[in-house]
Amino acid sequence: MLPLLLASSSPYRRELLQRLQLPFTCASPNIDEQRLENESPETLVRRLAMDKAKALAARHPEHLIIGSDQVAVLDDQVLGKPHTAERACEQLLAASGRSVTFLTGLALLNTRSGECQVDCVPFTVNFRALDRARIERYIQAEQPLDCAGSFKAEGLGISLFQSTSGNDATSLIGLPLIRLVDMLLHEQVRIP
Repeated sequence: MLPLLLASSSPYRRELLQRLQLPFTCASPNIDEQRLENESPETLVRRLAMDKAKALAARHPEHLIIGSDQVAVLDDQVLGKPHTAERACEQLLAASGRSVTFLTGLALLNTRSGECQVDCVPFTVNFRALDRARIERYIQAEQPLDCAGSFKAEGLGISLFQSTSGNDATSLIGLPLIRLVDMLLHEQVRIP
């Protein structure tokens, strides 16, 4: 098996990949993550996942490189990472009582063969009706400032949901493991 490299500095993605019980290393890709003019959210996450994997290819030949990127979409608007408590509050108020679709781009690049598998995995969150006080308490408790959509589904953020729908709940956290396993199996990786 070629060595596995996760093209990410995200602790959330690292924790998810550890579930597969495969040895891997991590490296942070340095790419421009700006959305291109008229680029659809799905095209954006697919492109960024692939760009992240390819950005590390020259330094890591003979590897399988995993790239991933995620955006939250509400009314065709991309919600990025909030970075501030006020922006997180605005995002959650906008999502209150509504549905937000999370699109996670996933790429697996074989630097030996040059083959790159790319996909986009959607997952929808239906939010409860939320008031500002509840949102502020949540943000204070969990500080989800580095998370698309302003919540941590693996933590207290789950309390903000009415329901969810999708084929792979891990995609909500940022690395769709079910689809990744398909890609790894295609590369003849033996998963325990």
